[in-house]
Amino acid sequence: MNAAVRPAAARPRSRLRRLVSPFVSPQVFDFWASRFHPTWSWERPLARIVGRSEASADAATLLLAPNRHWRGAVAGQHLLIGARIDGVLVTRSYSLSAAPRADGRIEITVKAIEGGKLSGYLHQRARIGEVLELGAAFGEMVLPQRDDGARLFLAAGSGVTPLMAMVRAQAERAMPQPLTLLYWARRREELCFVEELRALAAAHANFQVRFLLTRQEPQAADEDAGRIDADLLARHARDLRERAVFACGPGGFVESARALADGAARSFASEAFTPPPRETREDGHAQVVLARSGRTFELPRGESLLTALEAQGLKLPSGCRMGLCNTCACGKSSGATRHLHTGELHAEPASALRLCVSAPAGDLVLDL
Repeated sequence: MNAAVRPAAARPRSRLRRLVSPFVSPQVFDFWASRFHPTWSWERPLARIVGRSEASADAATLLLAPNRHWRGAVAGQHLLIGARIDGVLVTRSYSLSAAPRADGRIEITVKAIEGGKLSGYLHQRARIGEVLELGAAFGEMVLPQRDDGARLFLAAGSGVTPLMAMVRAQAERAMPQPLTLLYWARRREELCFVEELRALAAAHANFQVRFLLTRQEPQAADEDAGRIDADLLARHARDLRERAVFACGPGGFVESARALADGAARSFASEAFTPPPRETREDGHAQVVLARSGRTFELPRGESLLTALEAQGLKLPSGCRMGLCNTCACGKSSGATRHLHTGELHAEPASALRLCVSAPAGDLVLDL
């Protein structure tokens, strides 16, 4: 693991907590502590919304003040955000859109997604003063600790957020290496951080930004039109072989970027926030036994175990729903599963799997 993404060491328990823990449960402590301060907690990472601004026509940036239990992150990583909506805790994964600040505050930029329960809530209804739950930071698409040469960032839609955090981190160091950001959106009004990116490009000779529109014609000198392809990369990144490429966006965009840059660039790293298209879908059903609860279900082979079990009424821990955060990981006692993104078959007994990206390839026994 890159040293930059090692989890922070657990904080030693205070003497006071050791003394009172036999007499007060964390739940009781949290109940009474929250009456004095909304983010006081025995051990839960929480954050209060302390700022809000519009990032684009359909995205908002929230500034969060975490409590002492949150262990931090580096630019490029994600974290789980949880909010109570109509009395139910809803949790999803969001990228930091800026590196953590000296005062400990963090930013996330949330794009409203049609049908997205939490994204719609955070974009439209969440207000300053509200308290959100935080998960530990995760994600391997981060910059190396040592400068390693020129870089090319490829972003589409919400995929700009982790890359923007890395752009800002590099700007704090006066852009020590050449960096180009190519940022796709359907329309101009859907672009985030435009004025800031233009100001950074004007201030740093080592930084270039190009805005790529797929449903509008370019107007400004730093705009172009068209979807990602070899000709477009040749226009804006002629020195591709000398660059480390980082790509983030929908699954199809990331796969296109991989096909164009992986092997043609100095290195390639990516993350997708939607699954890549699946080549094949399996028909039929499999018997899935939940060993701890003693329940048995017939579940479809072509659907993720998480989605299929939720359809049966189970409430299971989940976060990114992309196989990144491990919130939905559980043990498998026997049987085979197929990874929904890669098609790879996993038949090892007594192993772990992530429910959100695993489909049954036969009868299974899960440690649930």
